[in-house]
Amino acid sequence: MKEILMKRAAKLLSVKSIVTIALTAVFTALALRGEVTGQDFLTVFLMVISFYFGTQSQKQQGGGSDAE
Repeated sequence: MKEILMKRAAKLLSVKSIVTIALTAVFTALALRGEVTGQDFLTVFLMVISFYFGTQSQKQQGGGSDAE
């Protein structure tokens, strides 16, 4: 049972990674087209990257919470 839960958690983390990369690509495209200001892009990009690296760091340290 624990192994099944671990596999599901791993799949969820990979989905988060995919969403992060997709969101970064979309905001990059919008910024290049001039539809997003540089400040807006920077704000969103930093939040997404901080969240992504925060969850990856927490995962590597063996920490985590039920909310992830």
